[in-house]
Amino acid sequence: MSDSPLLADLVLSRSATDRSAELRKDSEWIARAFNDSTTLFICVNGSRAPITGNDIAFIAFADIPRDSLTYFLGLDGGTAFFGVSVDADFVATHDSDAWLNLRASGSRLSDRDAGLLVTAVALDNWNATHPHCSRCGALTEPSDAGWARRCPVDNSTHFPRTDPAVIVLVTDSRDRVLLARQHSWQAGWVSILAGFVEAGEPAEAAVVREVGEETGIRIDPQSIDYLGSQPWPFPNSLMLGYHARALNTDICVDGDEIVEAGWYDRVDIKELCGAQELHLPPRVSIAHQLLVRWFGEALPGNSSFR
Repeated sequence: MSDSPLLADLVLSRSATDRSAELRKDSEWIARAFNDSTTLFICVNGSRAPITGNDIAFIAFADIPRDSLTYFLGLDGGTAFFGVSVDADFVATHDSDAWLNLRASGSRLSDRDAGLLVTAVALDNWNATHPHCSRCGALTEPSDAGWARRCPVDNSTHFPRTDPAVIVLVTDSRDRVLLARQHSWQAGWVSILAGFVEAGEPAEAAVVREVGEETGIRIDPQSIDYLGSQPWPFPNSLMLGYHARALNTDICVDGDEIVEAGWYDRVDIKELCGAQELHLPPRVSIAHQLLVRWFGEALPGNSSFR
């Protein structure tokens, strides 16, 4: 296992752009930047954006669909970046084959483009799924350059939500790793365990609870080590990565979310992945990096399921 206390190279945690949050409420500055010829726009549809090679395919101001929702993403070297929410018709008429899901494209992009696209996808998802006021039910209006929504009826302000979730690499006394398959995954697709933090619950308690609920494995609370975080905007999670040690090895899956689980050593991983019988999470995920840290080198075989 790596001696590094924290994970490195988290694909969706990279960013080289100044978010310049103080400018979001400056409507005059936003208007000038929006109309500046040097400003670059990223079109987003769900979790997809147009990608050319290893770069985002930015669009010009003139190509932005009328009445599209836009959101200020930040500045880089004096250049302003905005996200633009577009519909399926726009995708169909603008080289639809080039539109890639962030899961597929994230590891290909530069630090700047990866950070921009993660933010754009998160804001697009939030604005699309929270059009109504949670207090009175009225339709809300975009505000603060796409970073808030205001209710015209009760004057309340709503901000993007982020749901914390824990993801944990569990090892036993023999340094084997616990891998599991969700019910919706094909046979052979496995990952480490994850789950949402509940209301009023510390993240470390969520680690113990989720592992116990899904596999029957008891976690030593004193062994839980925090290793890093990564946004996961599908649609609005923040993944908190941990390593923990198991107190027992007898597995009893819940049969609901998790349908099978098992212990694997490094030889098992090499042989099963090499034979294409086991498929691990893609590099874009924090699960991949947690596994790399335990494995000690690049993961073998096909680790590209999404």
